[in-house]
Amino acid sequence: MTSSTAPTARAAARRTPRILILGGGYVGLYTAIRLRKQLGRKDAAIVVVDPRSYMTYQPFLPEAAAGSIEPRHVVASHRRELRGSTVINGRVTAIQHGKRAVQVTPSVGEAYWVRYDHLVVSLGSVARTLPIPGLAEVGMGFKQVEEAFALRNQVLGLLDEASSVWDPEVRKRMLTFTFVGGGFAGIEALGEIEDMARSATKDFDSIDRDDLRFVLIEATPRILPELGEELGGYALEQLRGRGIELKLSTFLNSCVDGHVVLSTGEEYDCDTIVWTAGVKANPVLQQSDLPLDKMGRVTCDAHLRVVDEEGNVVEGAWAAGDCAAVPDLAKGDGAFCAPTAQHAVRQSKHLGDNIVRDIAGQETTPYVHANLGTVASLGLGKGVAQIFGVKLRGPLAWFMHRTYHLWAMPTLERKVRIVLDWTTALLFRREPVALGGVQTPRAEFVAAAAPAPSRDDVPQPPELSVTH
Repeated sequence: MTSSTAPTARAAARRTPRILILGGGYVGLYTAIRLRKQLGRKDAAIVVVDPRSYMTYQPFLPEAAAGSIEPRHVVASHRRELRGSTVINGRVTAIQHGKRAVQVTPSVGEAYWVRYDHLVVSLGSVARTLPIPGLAEVGMGFKQVEEAFALRNQVLGLLDEASSVWDPEVRKRMLTFTFVGGGFAGIEALGEIEDMARSATKDFDSIDRDDLRFVLIEATPRILPELGEELGGYALEQLRGRGIELKLSTFLNSCVDGHVVLSTGEEYDCDTIVWTAGVKANPVLQQSDLPLDKMGRVTCDAHLRVVDEEGNVVEGAWAAGDCAAVPDLAKGDGAFCAPTAQHAVRQSKHLGDNIVRDIAGQETTPYVHANLGTVASLGLGKGVAQIFGVKLRGPLAWFMHRTYHLWAMPTLERKVRIVLDWTTALLFRREPVALGGVQTPRAEFVAAAAPAPSRDDVPQPPELSVTH
């Protein structure tokens, strides 16, 4: 018996550990890249699970929606950037860390279980919606490149339609655009889209820039609270100066069929409602045996290891990013790292290093990062920023916004493509063309395949009346 079990034990000791990374966003992609740089295929098998085959760099979504950057250039292909790793396209639907297994459900076919030795939870966040009547039916999110592309098409498409509509009420509804949420996502999306839409009116004979109505709804009395009262107030003044209506300390009560009802009692009709009012940890974490805090985030220590309520380390489990409650040692006093791209990018690299240390039997190190600053775009050539305590406004702040996010964008190829997009935009105007038909690509073919109408049913114009 001894001779038969010894080879099995040696084989188990030589088995390549599998690192399973859930989510291919900032944390998932950067962690996998960091791990593969330090661990060969014989050292570890790296598996990344995500329903999409690419990572979206969300800070550039407003510029992609406005046409300053090609939408394909704000994403990075998992399979191209993660050569040497396995990419699985499917949704994580259950996590059983006690059994070292994760259930994955592909878009086609039955769900299956994937085993692992080390688990990295980087599932990110989803839009934090509220049970507002009509929101699920007419609202749009702004977290994925598909949503940014759809918003651009919708805004430009409505301009096209409104230019040929006679009914003033229908036209007014088409040219009203509502954004809910005054954080970074909402303000940057609003600033870029408003800039693009008003510029696009130069190509319309029947639409003036003042015909467009932009409304921001924010539940608190401030916008961009992370920038402080002074810069937030400056952004407020700048947006108001551009004719944007800012409804502060106001809630969206209803938007059934596009009929907006606010908590102030105001009502109006609108065909475009963009929801950017916060995020929450991926709800699939509720289908796991991992310890969560009251906000649904995985509880972690500063080493990015998952810990239980007593602070005991859960062996083999790691987490970072929006779905993790990571202590912010730079702030102290029980603070947690904010759900920002800045923290996600740095946490992922630190996490990769800590996993390598753990596999090698070395001590891991705590994640500490003092915030370098905060930047926000308010549209082309406009912005606010606070960098190392220095407050910037206008074009310089906008330039710093672009510079920082270009540096954080993964891969040299993507950086070059984005710079080329910006260079082209300096030489030529943004293209105000709606491609809404890409969402219904078969519509023209179906119409062509339909039976031809009878010539007996040709409509006739009304008779002209002559007044004397």
